[in-house]
Amino acid sequence: MKAMILAAGSSSRLGHLGQRVAKPMLPFLEKPLLEYVIYLLSQHGFNDLMINLFHLADSIKNHFGNGEPWKVNITYSLETQLLGTAGAVTAVAEYFDKPFLVYYGDNLTNVNLSDLWESHQSSKALATIGLIRMSDPSTRGIVDLNKNGKINRFIEKPNKDQVFDDYWVNSGCYIVEPELINHIPQTVPVDFSRDVFPLLLANKQVLRGHPLQGQLLSTDTPQRYKKALSSVIDGSFILPQKGELR
Repeated sequence: MKAMILAAGSSSRLGHLGQRVAKPMLPFLEKPLLEYVIYLLSQHGFNDLMINLFHLADSIKNHFGNGEPWKVNITYSLETQLLGTAGAVTAVAEYFDKPFLVYYGDNLTNVNLSDLWESHQSSKALATIGLIRMSDPSTRGIVDLNKNGKINRFIEKPNKDQVFDDYWVNSGCYIVEPELINHIPQTVPVDFSRDVFPLLLANKQVLRGHPLQGQLLSTDTPQRYKKALSSVIDGSFILPQKGELR
């Protein structure tokens, strides 16, 4: 199965650290974050990987190459300007001829992607968004999910007065139908959460949500990276491991 790993961020929110290290290359126990992402995706059958690059692109390409040591196939999409999360997919649309995974490469997770995939297969939706619970939703998108798993509302980075009861949070893991690419606006940059998902809902297209089993750690600021690293070191977060199937 195919996946798009979004790894082209500018790392600006990491401050001085981000000037030296691409976000997906942040170290966790002497391995870069992206290595654990590849372990996780491979565990769940996603072995054909497209990775978009921009900031410090060579550091990623030189480390992972074609993916052979990890028993995956890696293709790279080098962006000369940031295209956004959805624009990155549009740029390589010809690569995706079947449903595929979109994974935000600065997230460290141990979630069950097989359950997300299986949930999508029976959904008849353009996309199924992996969802988590989070006490502070201000840096992500919140989702209003009905009892049948259909998404009614999607609000990106809500203000306090926009937060509603019993919200779910966008995890940055989606299963997407190739047809959805035809609905992505031809602007740059264009993002799934800010632009595409609200547009699809406004046009009465079906989006579904799937509550994920597992944990998610953000790493996009020095404070979040430090907290994530502490969770790994103290054992409260279990890192994905090479060759271990869920």
